[in-house]
Amino acid sequence: MALRLQRLAGREIVGHLDELAELRIRVFRDWPYLYEGTREYEAHYLEVYVNCPRSLCVLAWDGDRCVGASTCLPLADALPDMQAPFVTRGMDVSRIDYFGESVLLREYRGQGAGVAFFNEREAHARSLGLALCAFCAVDRDADDPRKPADYVGNDAFWSKRGYRKQPGMQSTFVWPDIGETDNSTKTMTFWMRELTQ
Repeated sequence: MALRLQRLAGREIVGHLDELAELRIRVFRDWPYLYEGTREYEAHYLEVYVNCPRSLCVLAWDGDRCVGASTCLPLADALPDMQAPFVTRGMDVSRIDYFGESVLLREYRGQGAGVAFFNEREAHARSLGLALCAFCAVDRDADDPRKPADYVGNDAFWSKRGYRKQPGMQSTFVWPDIGETDNSTKTMTFWMRELTQ
């Protein structure tokens, strides 16, 4: 079934914050994020995209049901803690597009939405004259007993799109794992791709 994509920028996102928060909480609850999400955290997290006129949020709809979402914004417009891993490496944040999440309900995966999300965000970066796209993904121990036996990661998909893992470039984020009441620190490793025009 073909999904309908909706593109939103800045304040246009406000009308769909509930859908975004629900998707992030639901999808990131699964391995490897194991995110014990709250609406309060989501509201705070999504503010940076709402307050940035140059942000992009792509929603995927099956009829009137929002089943996926993907976000990005110019790194120069992001919060200092999002910029820090790049600044400390002497990178020019004015040429980088920072990809937030791509979340899609399980039953809609493998049908092209993930590719569409990357295409939309890369096109957005090009439209702003940005030359580098970057995102980060959580690191988990391969032997973690919580890892599902049938789990297949996204590394091959990202590599096929031209993104390269940067093992020496990491950041940390905090959130509570499922069942936790307090935040715990997670290491996130960056992936990057130089865009060709």
